[in-house]
Amino acid sequence: MDKKEVSKILEEIGILLEIQGENPFKTRAYFNGARTIELLKEDISILVEENRLGEVKGIGKALQEKISELVRTGRLAYYEELKSQLPEGIFDLLKIPGLGPKKVKLLYSELAIKNLGELEYACLENRLLHLKGFGEKTQNKILEGIDHLKKYRGQHLLSTGILFSRPILEKLQKNQAIIGVSLAGSIRRQKELIKDIDIIASCQEEKREAIMEEFTSFSEVEKIIAKGNTKSSVLLSSGVNIDLRLVEEEEYPTALHHFTGSKEHNTAIRHRAKTLGLKVNEYGIFRGDEKIKVEDEEDFFQTLRLQYIPPELRENNGEIEAAEAGDIPTLVDLEDIKGIFHVHSNYSDGINTLEELIKAAIDKGFQYIGISDHSKTAVYANGLKEAAVKKQHEEIQQLRIKYPQIKIFKGIESDILPDGSLDYGEEVLSQFDYIIGSIHSHFNMDRESMTNRIKRAVENKYLTILGHPTGRLLLSRKAYDVDLEAIIEACSANAVAIEINSNPHRLDLDWRMCKYAKEKGVKLVIEPDAHRISGFDDIAYGIGIARKGWLGAEDVLNCREAEEVEMLFKK
Repeated sequence: MDKKEVSKILEEIGILLEIQGENPFKTRAYFNGARTIELLKEDISILVEENRLGEVKGIGKALQEKISELVRTGRLAYYEELKSQLPEGIFDLLKIPGLGPKKVKLLYSELAIKNLGELEYACLENRLLHLKGFGEKTQNKILEGIDHLKKYRGQHLLSTGILFSRPILEKLQKNQAIIGVSLAGSIRRQKELIKDIDIIASCQEEKREAIMEEFTSFSEVEKIIAKGNTKSSVLLSSGVNIDLRLVEEEEYPTALHHFTGSKEHNTAIRHRAKTLGLKVNEYGIFRGDEKIKVEDEEDFFQTLRLQYIPPELRENNGEIEAAEAGDIPTLVDLEDIKGIFHVHSNYSDGINTLEELIKAAIDKGFQYIGISDHSKTAVYANGLKEAAVKKQHEEIQQLRIKYPQIKIFKGIESDILPDGSLDYGEEVLSQFDYIIGSIHSHFNMDRESMTNRIKRAVENKYLTILGHPTGRLLLSRKAYDVDLEAIIEACSANAVAIEINSNPHRLDLDWRMCKYAKEKGVKLVIEPDAHRISGFDDIAYGIGIARKGWLGAEDVLNCREAEEVEMLFKK
């Protein structure tokens, strides 16, 4: 069991103890222990094996014993005993925004609510109105939260799909009986949320049975849902469904296009084919009874007299008209990124030191890196007070001398306060090379107030980048109510860039608005919002969103050379 899994279990123990009304010092010990384990730099297995876990600050004897049991056996009897004392659905209640362990404990002890269904019924019956700490406003928000969970039930983050499809795809690629293989469906189109994983492969007909036997026997498979010679469906141990379809080699290009989708794109393609006297389906392109030979997807589109349409654009959002006119843009790619700006160090809530982050950026081949820790209002994230800002800038100055091969920018992620102001005075704001302005509190303002709040921040002469502009957390928190078109227009008028936050839980700005921002002349910035070095790699998810939003390298600020970026910041 790795440190991430151990940390999660310790946190769940803290939650279970809090719901049961356990001593707050005991519950806090587990929450603190969870964070300590998550931040460990050393391999937890080695610490356990060498009996050095007790040397880690914050890990007492009781925690050491439990963590060691988890690492060595993959189980913890104490955790399982705690879980058995409470209904299984209790943890689902904690997914509702605003419901913490204390409120869940009240719901359970006072109203015997054990799952989401019972909670929804209780709200509809107005049973929460007179419960201490609740009321009509809270009850309505709980109902909204339940509706949100229902809407996205059975869906997964794009990153989850990519993470768990990768080993399956690699195993299939090694099978010599398979001629061609590719991801398809929404994951290939880089949708921010997916329902399942689709894979298309080509092979000779007599090889199908053996391939399907191997696929359904992979170690990652928990359950076989359906098994056939042309299609098999399995449930992975991660909880994600994966479908494998096998086709003939000559069918592969059209099958890959068809099962990549979207449905709307495929409908428009069929209409396009009809105007040319052709018929298109998953088996091929036909002129009457004649099947037209298609080598690959490039050839597929060429047969329909269209420029190649990248998978990310296949949403019937003007891509067919653009392909007919030869106007499909050259989309931004990961190799176009020259540097990053949204990076947190251990000055606030990041894991790594400034020097570690800079060395990692050099290893990535970046021309520049910006450090943008949280500002002073973000007390929960150890936001930088003025003295800490000064200290950090002094260290950055020293690191600039030590590492002349990379440009190091001084930035900050400044909280946009409810009145639209940034949370430092002009004297401090003027010391930064750039400023990311983000909202981290007061999400429930009405549409007009929230829009005016952000517009005022955008009009601040010190603001460079608007961070995660809608505040959404995929599958857990909806975007706040804001007139996004008005915000984009304000950014255009004030030369403020907009972030595509690449954290897979955010992917914000949404791809549907990227094209509009581009049309308004707003520059986008694809940022990792990294809190550790490994977070740099999240940029790949942001690239997918940018490509889906029709963006080329020329539309992305951090695809520019270091000297140009520096000049823009100075302006």
